[in-house]
Amino acid sequence: MIHEETIQKLLELKLVAMATAARELATSPPDHQLTTQEVLGMMVDREHTHRDNRRLARRLKEARLPANAASVEEVTCEAARGLDKAVVRSLATCQWVRSKQNVIIVGATGTGKTFLGTALAQAACRSGLRALCTRAPRLLHDLAIARGDGSYSTMLQKIARADVLVLDDLLIAPLKEHERRDLLEVLEDRYDRASTVITTQVPTKSWHESLADPTIADAICDRVIHNAHVVTLRGGSMRKKKGLGTEQT
Repeated sequence: MIHEETIQKLLELKLVAMATAARELATSPPDHQLTTQEVLGMMVDREHTHRDNRRLARRLKEARLPANAASVEEVTCEAARGLDKAVVRSLATCQWVRSKQNVIIVGATGTGKTFLGTALAQAACRSGLRALCTRAPRLLHDLAIARGDGSYSTMLQKIARADVLVLDDLLIAPLKEHERRDLLEVLEDRYDRASTVITTQVPTKSWHESLADPTIADAICDRVIHNAHVVTLRGGSMRKKKGLGTEQT
């Protein structure tokens, strides 16, 4: 029999899940009584699960995932789209993160680049890793502001701490000189220390031309492409398909 005094002490110790389990056990029918070992095991398991869920919720919030972010299990693997099941399963294990490798997702607008990128970030969070998702133009804009208000170094350090950084829509527009240099700073901090997921409409063979500055382009490509899994998505816009399906319905 678990006394209310014990339950209150668990609450004071902030062992909320254990206290809840203890109260449930205290009010359970006599014919459902468990052994001391079973009671202790149940209470500890409940607290452990509760804390794991809280840590996961915190990591997902810090990752800034979009509201409609999907899990890797929801990614549609079709040969016509350029998505192989074995590749997606391999990426879902997050071994590439532990090996400090990168992922580059290339495809036309609407092919599911962001969908896959954020799904990989969520998989990293579920594996106990820290992730951060942002659109590349917005990140470069924020870095420019940070340079002006004196928080530039602090912001770079925060970005560098993420085990997985998702840079969405890289090279969607030509980069200015300071943006190229800021991008290089971000990637330099992460090289061989953390993983970066880049989604882009520009094939990697055209990055040099898009980056315009040969020296910086060499430095950026050397830090990303040569240690990356490249996924090329094909097919029409998934948004259009969903839109047509909605109209027909």
